[in-house]
Amino acid sequence: MIRKAALAVVAVCLTGCVALERPDAEPAPESWPAVKAPVPKPDPVVVEPPQASADTLLAEFERFRRLSAADLARELEAARQAFTQTRSDAARLQLAMAMSVPGSGTVDETRALDLLEPLAKNPLAPLHGLAFLLSTHIQEQRRLVAQLQGLQQNNQGLQQNVQALQQNVQGLQQKLDALRTLERSLSERGEPPPRKR
Repeated sequence: MIRKAALAVVAVCLTGCVALERPDAEPAPESWPAVKAPVPKPDPVVVEPPQASADTLLAEFERFRRLSAADLARELEAARQAFTQTRSDAARLQLAMAMSVPGSGTVDETRALDLLEPLAKNPLAPLHGLAFLLSTHIQEQRRLVAQLQGLQQNNQGLQQNVQALQQNVQGLQQKLDALRTLERSLSERGEPPPRKR
């Protein structure tokens, strides 16, 4: 009897196990799939044209400095069109360089500094160092030109002062010559010279 009861318990257990393994039954917690968080979609990759290197841009600046005024005007227009089309940092720098070449008729330092400002003030910009250098160069160039103009004005003022002094000296010399002539004519007549006051 005990054997029958034990067999009945084993049969019930086996029936329960079979019921748990049925396909329509929920799986056991160990076999549940892991819950996955939604994967964020990556931002679209913006493909920019390759940036010109600082060495390439410095070579361009050196080339600009050797061009005639007419050739530089053509380069300036080409740089302006390239910047309008691409708005890239390299095109921005190239346009600023073309605008700041000293001795050309195309110098527009104020506009060049405006173009360089976003790059010169952003230390994370790839061409920050070159933009900062060019901006500093333009500002120093402006300071030297202003200083030269001040010296030229001072020189003109000094020249005017010298001319005025020369005129005064000539006037005094004429008066002295007139007094000598008067003194000679009086001494020839035998009259005493006029008293000095």
